[in-house]
Amino acid sequence: MEPRKPMTTSKMKKMKQDGIPISMLTAYDYPSARLAEEAGIDAILVGDSLGNVVLGYDSTIPVTLEDMIHHTKAVTRAVQSSFVVTDMPFMTYHGSVDDSLRNVGRVMREGLCKAVKMEGGTEIAHTVEACTRAGVPVMGHIGLTPQSVHQIGGYKVQGKSSKQAQKLIDDALALEQAGAFAIVLELVTEELAALITKQLSIPTIGIGASAGCDGQILVFHDVVSYGSDVRPKKFVKPYVDAGELIRAGISRYVQEVKERKFPREENVFKGDAEVMTYLYGGKE
Repeated sequence: MEPRKPMTTSKMKKMKQDGIPISMLTAYDYPSARLAEEAGIDAILVGDSLGNVVLGYDSTIPVTLEDMIHHTKAVTRAVQSSFVVTDMPFMTYHGSVDDSLRNVGRVMREGLCKAVKMEGGTEIAHTVEACTRAGVPVMGHIGLTPQSVHQIGGYKVQGKSSKQAQKLIDDALALEQAGAFAIVLELVTEELAALITKQLSIPTIGIGASAGCDGQILVFHDVVSYGSDVRPKKFVKPYVDAGELIRAGISRYVQEVKERKFPREENVFKGDAEVMTYLYGGKE
């Protein structure tokens, strides 16, 4: 099979225009990114959700710039065609524009990603504009923004009131005006997500939003049910239970070790006769 041509921001915009859905997956390491690439995923997000999914935190807030760079390096080493976007972690793009550009520059240079993602709307539009003017593609993220979960008051669906709905519309338009190449809509009501998608010339990527979005994103571990504490989510559809397969395989390994059935003859290495004579036949 011929290698796919690399995905780009212009291709994603063309996909929106042509009505071709964009597939996106959140992944955090080399093997998962490699599998996603081989499966034909259009874009990979190195999400700060690695704090919850991989590092064991109860939110994304403790995730550092160094964490994101470290995991981005692993992902970008795995892919050739998929478009890699990296989350800017909590409070790394809310200070001065100079500080924000410095942090974004580190992620791009050291992580070798193609773009960064920022949570927020009108309040970060000036930062998004500064980044895009500097040549950095920026993906926006509105609706449920995990970095603001304590301010929001929990993981709640957004856009249920007219005030919330208008704020999200204003945020989306502000991000587009600032130069964002796409926007993630997370936990946004179906009708509002579809409306925002129609109003924008840039792609929307839904998670817990509308099937009418221009693309969809889910977390690798949710898609394959990988983990010991994967909890059912209304907006997630698991496609395989890898966690159960892994658990069963490790259980069989433990059993065979206890029963001395592993390693077997085919799993060990034989020494040369001369060495065996030296070891067991008397040393000179």
